[in-house]
Amino acid sequence: MTDKKKGIIFDLDGTLWDSSKAVADSWNECLDQIPGNKYHMSYEFMMSLMGKTMVEIAKLFFVDETEERGMELMDFCMDYENTYIANHGGILYPNLRETLEKLKENYFLAIVSNCQDGYIQAFMQYHGLEDLFDDFESFGKTKLLKGDNIKLVVTRNNLEKAVYVGDVMGDYNSTMEAGLPFIHAAYGFGTVPEGTPKIMHFEELPNRVKEVIPE
Repeated sequence: MTDKKKGIIFDLDGTLWDSSKAVADSWNECLDQIPGNKYHMSYEFMMSLMGKTMVEIAKLFFVDETEERGMELMDFCMDYENTYIANHGGILYPNLRETLEKLKENYFLAIVSNCQDGYIQAFMQYHGLEDLFDDFESFGKTKLLKGDNIKLVVTRNNLEKAVYVGDVMGDYNSTMEAGLPFIHAAYGFGTVPEGTPKIMHFEELPNRVKEVIPE
């Protein structure tokens, strides 16, 4: 907890880093341990899944399985993925730490993602970013949709103003549901309505935030 009343809440994949290859590699290592496995996760397909909940991913990837079996396989892959990410990391976007350090001087920083519990922690652990974030929340922990998790973080930290930074249409829609302004990480995985405030590079964020939630 901090006494800062203005916050920046971040999506993770496609906003702070690109872990698509690492996650796809972890899934394939995991799936290869299953006798008779017929599934293979491509880098391109993993990119298309970024931002979706585990339930959505299971339906899209484990298409020949029952819902129950699909979720069993998801749990297996996600547990393996957390350990893999904690040991291999992903690709941070340029000037990430330096920009976050600058932002932390004036803003409460948090992460809200549709990932499994443990994934955000693995991201912070591998890249040594635990000191930069004041709070985080995930679908895997709360089973709440992203808009509700955004509102949860705003409420429990008593933020008077906040903005969400994300890269895909699902992030935009969730932010609108939460009643916050949105900044598009246009270097990420998706598109949002034209005219939405955006950044083409992460280091542009301090100036853009001042425009979206001014003093």
